[in-house]
Amino acid sequence: MTANDPFARLPEAATFTVTSTTVSDGGTLPPEQYSGLFGVPGGKDVSPQLSWSGAPAGTKSYAVTVYDPDAPTGSGFWHWAVADIPATVTELPEGAGDDTGSGLPAGAFQLPNDARSARFLGAAPPAGHGPHRYVVVVHALDVESIGVAADATPAVLGFTMAGHILGRAVLTVTGETPA
Repeated sequence: MTANDPFARLPEAATFTVTSTTVSDGGTLPPEQYSGLFGVPGGKDVSPQLSWSGAPAGTKSYAVTVYDPDAPTGSGFWHWAVADIPATVTELPEGAGDDTGSGLPAGAFQLPNDARSARFLGAAPPAGHGPHRYVVVVHALDVESIGVAADATPAVLGFTMAGHILGRAVLTVTGETPA
């Protein structure tokens, strides 16, 4: 674990695999995954494609989160949170996190990100701030519905999930806005 590790204080969980055709673990974000809303050149706020496999036995649903622990806020920045993905689903298409959640499976829903928009918000590290990590996590849960309100924050989702996480699949990418 590194300094400012978003999982340092969470209970241990089994690991499984998450991959993407859009981004690669340890790689850098392509322009489409930056924020057009915050005026990053080339930014389109397009959520990455995600596929996962090897979740622990007993998984009844998934949640997906995208978090920047390096944001200069004191609390990081939540870019995307999706709850109640059925256990039969093991992939989200690129762009699933649009304004309507058009690529999400039935029953799943997006919570408002830290800009208070229930959608994927692309990267927008302050110019000259250096590289930021974007931690993409698929959480395998032991409940079919995590029971949070659609207008809850991603932090409330994380708090509520803490006692229900069977496994965690993590993919970390970096992004930087030049000075």
